Amino acid sequence: MLEPENNPNPPGIVDPSPFRRLLMARYLSRIASTKQIQKNKAKFENKRLAQKRPHVVEYFHQLDDPYSHLTAQVVARFAERYDVEIIPHLIRARGGRNQPEKEKLASWARRDAACIAPHYGLRFPEVAGVVPKPEVQHSATLALAGLDSDGFLSEIERISTDLWFDEEAAHSESSNADAIEALDKGSARLAELGHYSGATFYYGGEWYWGVDRLFHLEQRLRELGACEVPQEPYIVSRPDIDVTGVDASGLELHFYPSLNSPYTSIIYDRTIALVDACNIKFHHKPVLPMIMRGVPATRAKAKYIFFDTKREADFFGVPFGNHVSPIGTPTRLAYSLLPWAALQGKDRQLLSTLLRHAWAQGRGLHRTSNMKRAVQEAGLDWNEAQKRLGSDEWKEIVERNQDEMVEEMGLWGVPSYRLTGPDGEPDLEVWGQDRLWLVAAEIRRRAELSTN
Repeated sequence: MLEPENNPNPPGIVDPSPFRRLLMARYLSRIASTKQIQKNKAKFENKRLAQKRPHVVEYFHQLDDPYSHLTAQVVARFAERYDVEIIPHLIRARGGRNQPEKEKLASWARRDAACIAPHYGLRFPEVAGVVPKPEVQHSATLALAGLDSDGFLSEIERISTDLWFDEEAAHSESSNADAIEALDKGSARLAELGHYSGATFYYGGEWYWGVDRLFHLEQRLRELGACEVPQEPYIVSRPDIDVTGVDASGLELHFYPSLNSPYTSIIYDRTIALVDACNIKFHHKPVLPMIMRGVPATRAKAKYIFFDTKREADFFGVPFGNHVSPIGTPTRLAYSLLPWAALQGKDRQLLSTLLRHAWAQGRGLHRTSNMKRAVQEAGLDWNEAQKRLGSDEWKEIVERNQDEMVEEMGLWGVPSYRLTGPDGEPDLEVWGQDRLWLVAAEIRRRAELSTN
């Protein structure tokens, strides 16, 4: 279904009024303000120094979360390398509106963690199921509940490894009540701080999710002079997006972007650059925003996503944050132009321009003048575009794209990728702007197979 008849998200979020778009833009743009982010950091550090407190990092571990298992393999190293005091917490999966599609999320996390682990120098057991058995999880909780912070750091990797091999952990005098209390306290602290995921670090008002975002925390602590060995590389560095010299003409890449996705906005042009660099056969398959497809949204999740996108954008030097959301009617109108633009070989240019206007230049696409400007900047004729604006041809195409992504691939977030070929290789299906490096690595590997 293209859009559900009974969308669980309020109409004011799915199709906001111009005034509400302005309010949303002001609220989220403040979150994505580099100046404000730096001001918040300085305020926190000044207060910490005045109170003579150490660098305290809270870590939230979810035993049945594959990303937490990867983080378990680096958290002790992180504690040794940085002048920090780590307070570990055990938590339960939050689920609900912040983490919809619970079963799909567990399945996706399991396969994604296994894919990225070798590239980060980590391990994920091939024999592991989607989640460990409940009784083994309980055993691991008992083993960890009775440990202090130092004990947790020294034992978490071993206990987590045993857990994912379905081996029960030996434990001390911890009781069932101790285990429940530890999970209750950790989960309550996570909610109090306004987040919802395991494998997360919290320091000075900011969240850092798993091994994928640890380098941001490392960078922050290095800037504060809190690294014991600053000459060493990051514990978990982000791999490069590199297809230099690769001929991937025997492979195919399917790309599922969305106009209302902050993450799509900062990776779209780099995806197209990768495609052009390696000569891969490309399938451009836009989908509707998650909110329009009926995936629940919360303010806490939107706040984190917006901040995280800004952090990623700044790190890679991509403009982001001056925005007006194109959710709802502007997205439908923009998509109505894509089939026409594709006939002229300009659908990529059009969506790139629309994303830039919406997320980096603050030009609301609900205004006809801004839509016109985007169309013209993409090298298209506005008079011709007006004849297609609001047509329905796009609906069948986008619905088919969504069915592929959600029903066939088991993914629901954007941007998503599917890499196919050569014969005999399973499709690589991944989700997220922070997986383009993995797509690039697989393109390089598979292209070499094609030439051998």
